[in-house]
Order: sequence, then C-alpha cells, then structure tokens
Amino acid sequence: MKIPIYQVDAFTSEIFSGNPAAVCLLDRWLDDPILQAIAFENNLSETTFLVPNADGFDLRWFTPVTEVALCGHATLASAFVLFNCQNWPGECIRFQTRRSGELVVTRRNDLLEMDFPAITAHIISPPAGLKEALGVTPQETLGSAEDLLVVLDTDLTVREVQPDFLALARIGCRGIIITARGDWFDFVSRFFAPRLGIPEDPVTGSSHSVLAPYWAGKLGKNDLHAFQVSKRGGELFCTHAGERVKISGLAALYMEGMIIV
Repeated sequence: MKIPIYQVDAFTSEIFSGNPAAVCLLDRWLDDPILQAIAFENNLSETTFLVPNADGFDLRWFTPVTEVALCGHATLASAFVLFNCQNWPGECIRFQTRRSGELVVTRRNDLLEMDFPAITAHIISPPAGLKEALGVTPQETLGSAEDLLVVLDTDLTVREVQPDFLALARIGCRGIIITARGDWFDFVSRFFAPRLGIPEDPVTGSSHSVLAPYWAGKLGKNDLHAFQVSKRGGELFCTHAGERVKISGLAALYMEGMIIV
C-alpha cells in the first residue's frame, strides 16, 4: 500500500521554522496500530490522517506515542495541503473529528483561518512540583480542560525558561502553557507536553484556544497578535469570538513523498 505524505511547516512563511506536521492522505481508515506506527516513524510532534467524507474530510491526529483530541498546527497543515497540493476548489474545508466536533478552515488571502472552540481557564492553586519543574515563580496558574496555563511576569522570562521535563511529566495534565504579555506582540507563549512524547512543541494552535480568551480578557480586545517563542518560533493571529476562537497563520511546504506499508 502506498500512502501520499506531505510535511508542512505551520505558522510560518518559511521552511525550517514554525511547527512541522506530517499529513497523510488515506482512502479509508487503517487499523489504529498502523496509524500510530506511522506517527512514531515520522517522529514529529503531530501526524494527521485524512479520509474523504461527503462534506469534506474525517481527520485524526497522532503524536509519536498517542492519539490526541485537538491539534492546531496539523489542522492548518492539512488545509494547506488540500488547498495548495490537492487543488481543493472551495474557500472552506470542513474536517470532522472524533473528539472536537467539526472544524472549519477558511482561506483568507494568504492566511488560513481555523475555527476552534474557545476554552475557558480558571484560577487554581499551582500543582505540587510545578514551580520547581519550571524553575520560575508563576504570577497566576489556571486550569483548563486538558492543559495548565502558567502566567509569567515578562516576555524575557518565558523565553528563558529551561524546564525539567522529567519533573513536568509527573504533573497530571496534557501539557503546560507558559505565557506573558509580549514586548513586540500582544502575548507570547511556549508549550510543553512531555507526557505526550513532546518535550516542547514548536508552535501550538490548540493552546491558543485557551490563550486567546485569557488575553482578550486581560487586554480588553478580541483581535490578538501572538508569537510562540520556541527555538523554531511561530506567528499566530487570533480572534476571540465568544464560544469560538479564530486562529490564523501561514504555512510552507517542506516535503512530499510516499509511505510504503
């Protein structure tokens, strides 16, 4: 069996930055162990699999070690492949997911805009070991459906954090978002998910479902310009729209090929 595969750098206009995702085009679903083995072999933070349906595509995301409920950069990469490599005719693509409902990506000039659920975070007491694992003192700690949101004092503090990933992996959540108001952007962030086999994710679309509502409330505006300050880095344009968040970005094709299974 031959499976078309593309590797796309998401939330950037240039290769070798942003967040790389693999996009695999299937005619039908394969057994889950095969999907997981392909994601493990790709060894990227996310591999996405697409199967056509009557309205668009069914979509699933896998890290090297597990399937996840929501992934932004691989959704953006999937839409980029369909628009730019598969000649998708419309301006919108509808993706049906197993745990996050329908997701719509719209082409708006050069940007691809994702329509994601807004996720509210609530103030909590910092879990035991969080401060030590990050090596910094949070100004606020908030809990969301899957992730912790840790607010720090400055842009520079976020950039300079050097986590103890083994200690972070002992904290009971999908991932840890650290964030602060930006010096050149509305806010900056980083995302750590060692429990999912991703010590640091280069650019995380799904975390902005939490970040955009938080910073919209803090800054008093709904249109936000964000940057994820990982080593690769990535730029995001967010709009908080009540129960939804619009997350937009660019993407660049790095590689296309064929998997032989």
